[in-house]
Amino acid sequence: MDVVTFGETMVLFHPVSVGPLRFAAQFEKTIGGAESNVAIGLARLGHQVSWVSRLGDDEFGLFIRNFIRGEGVDTSHVVFDPDHPTAVFFKERQHGKEPKVYYYRKDSAASRLGPEDISEELIAGAKFLHVTGITPALSPSCREALYQAIDKAKRNQVTVVFDPNVRLKLWKKEEARAVLADIASRCDIVLPGWEEGCLLTGEDSPERIAERLLQKGSKAVVIKLGERGAYYATGAESEYVSGFSVEEIVDPIGAGDGFAAGFLSGLLRGWSYRDAVRLGNRIGAYALTVAGDVEGYPFWSQVMGGREEVMR
Repeated sequence: MDVVTFGETMVLFHPVSVGPLRFAAQFEKTIGGAESNVAIGLARLGHQVSWVSRLGDDEFGLFIRNFIRGEGVDTSHVVFDPDHPTAVFFKERQHGKEPKVYYYRKDSAASRLGPEDISEELIAGAKFLHVTGITPALSPSCREALYQAIDKAKRNQVTVVFDPNVRLKLWKKEEARAVLADIASRCDIVLPGWEEGCLLTGEDSPERIAERLLQKGSKAVVIKLGERGAYYATGAESEYVSGFSVEEIVDPIGAGDGFAAGFLSGLLRGWSYRDAVRLGNRIGAYALTVAGDVEGYPFWSQVMGGREEVMR
């Protein structure tokens, strides 16, 4: 595998109509989960990726597994749990604003993920381990699984990439800050958004955020800055990389995961940090143009410019 990632994926329902969910009568069904978003984004860009999780032994669990496997992602390490359900969540669409999200994930199958579910052999065969700050918020066993996965990667010289992906609906801000800062210090590459960087470090400029995270032990930091693009820093170089303009933003959720997929794709191709960050910006921009977490992610042929499409 090029990349191994693990975490919870849920069935996502988003209404056809705009406005409060209490007035919504029709919904479309898809999936959503930061780690599987990254896995699908990478698979579409031509990479071999394994996604590890626990799903309920139910129709929603089968739907998620089949969806992700259908995108070319390895799901052979997914466990079906007969005693706990697959989680679901809803997006509430709002004019001109980011959608509101409502989770129904308490005591889900994925919250029972533990160290025994994460194969060291699988991690050892990968180039990157990708983890997020959502997983440690789900349960003590999930938190332990994440820490042990990082240890397994370190033992096998596998580069660990960490996206804080702060979800304050899952835990208190102070606990999140302490745990995520500790995880960041153990990882090779950290990919916070600007607000997440402020939370982790107490700093408010990209330069100072990156400096603090590098001082704590990370080897490289990339700070996502939305329409401004991103700022990256290593011990040897740093630079702002411009973003890509988007005429109409349909749904911003999933853009950060698209960035992570593009950035990792660049590194896997042996590109410089600057070029990898630029590819991340481009994939993130694609994600903004379509409703749903993964539906906007492009294939490599689209990124590079394929043959002219024949419509009829």
